[in-house]
Amino acid sequence: MHSPTEADACAEELRAALAAHDITLPSLGVDLPTFASRCPVRPLIALGNCNLLTAQALTAALRKGAA
Repeated sequence: MHSPTEADACAEELRAALAAHDITLPSLGVDLPTFASRCPVRPLIALGNCNLLTAQALTAALRKGAA
């Protein structure tokens, strides 16, 4: 079973990796209802909403990384 601390660390690592590309997802965080499940599941990281410019920047960074 994964801990909330592990999930928080993962979200912060993702936030830092995105920041290295000047990308900010303000609502990025751990999906807390995941921990309320009766079945042991892996926690979800909520990426949240973003505007068009952020989505385009994210797409460009992912494509650059895949090249």
